[in-house]
Amino acid sequence: MLIYNACRFDLSKGQENVPISIDGNPNREEPPSFQYSPGNVQGPGCDMDPGEVTLPGCSCLSRSCSADSCTCLKSHGFAYDGPGLLQVDRYLADGAACCAPVFECNALCACSEACSNRPVDRGLACRLEVFPTGTRGWGVRATEPVPRGAFVCEYAGEVIGREEARRRQLSQGPGDNNYIIAVREHAGPGRVTETFVDPARVGNVGRFLNHSCRPNLAMVPVRVHSTLPRLALFAVWDIGAGEELTFDYSGGGGGDGDVSGGSRGAIEASRTDGLLRKACYCRAKNCTGFLPLDTSVFSNP
Repeated sequence: MLIYNACRFDLSKGQENVPISIDGNPNREEPPSFQYSPGNVQGPGCDMDPGEVTLPGCSCLSRSCSADSCTCLKSHGFAYDGPGLLQVDRYLADGAACCAPVFECNALCACSEACSNRPVDRGLACRLEVFPTGTRGWGVRATEPVPRGAFVCEYAGEVIGREEARRRQLSQGPGDNNYIIAVREHAGPGRVTETFVDPARVGNVGRFLNHSCRPNLAMVPVRVHSTLPRLALFAVWDIGAGEELTFDYSGGGGGDGDVSGGSRGAIEASRTDGLLRKACYCRAKNCTGFLPLDTSVFSNP
């Protein structure tokens, strides 16, 4: 048995760029069992391999791409400033992703891995720690300061279809946690793309992130190698070392007002914990008292 208060254990077992530690606790409580995967894997109902490279690459030979010459940036725009920090004011209105989708340079690009248009592609760079919160199960905190706009981690797991998401939710009991998140992207009148990710069986550190009605992270769908988005979480403001990392399961968050009702823009995300309304213990001033409850998976697409 692993004794967490005697050593620092890497949750990812070496699969991430930096180790993910687990905080020691007197009860020697262990996180739930699951298969760790740094990125998405193909699940039932998904007709695309998340690891397949299907988008074209640029021919830039410089260390970092520039907007005037890179075909990736010319086609999709430049989402990052300086050392790969997301343009928060542009992409996170009211803390919710609401603008054009983000495309990064990919495996077919000639630019270096240090290119500023690759923060999600480079993978985990922030040092994180999983810890028992008491009232909210396990949580995640940063062990070092995180600047505004920095990529923190993905919400990765099995990418599944709508019917499989429906089946999994219906098979759960009232006390079971539902990790499935649904992201809907509105590309125009009548054009909605849905992505369902479930990290319950196969997933990464993102599965331990708790909900808050005023979170410090926001989710942005990012395309890297294919049109299947990666659900990337970025810092909405500067985050101090030791501060718990949270996002709004309803897709909003990060603003000073009450945006817990969900995104009002082009991106909608939702994650619920069970089919019954559960109490929220985030203690934010604008807390609604309950975790978001989304039953849209049971309606017609």
